[in-house]
Amino acid sequence: MKAVMITFDQAHYERIVDALDRLNCRGYTAWNQVSGRGSHSGEPHYGSHAWPSLASAILTMVPDERVEPLLKRLREFDSESPKLGLRAFVWNLCEEGV
Repeated sequence: MKAVMITFDQAHYERIVDALDRLNCRGYTAWNQVSGRGSHSGEPHYGSHAWPSLASAILTMVPDERVEPLLKRLREFDSESPKLGLRAFVWNLCEEGV
């Protein structure tokens, strides 16, 4: 089991939730309005007058065999609109909680 944290421009939200559904990644927690900027490229997402867009984030716990298909789909979304910004970070889980 892996934890996958996905940060993205809000424009990607529906597509990412659809990808999670199609890959049978049922459980997730979403934060709809987060701010930040990428480390290499893309526009900042500050929700300000100068940088009005905001980002979102999703944290999901995914069985090992579903991680790569999910990352592949996310890479496709990012390659279609690289300036929007989309990143995924994967952590190993030692054990499941309650």
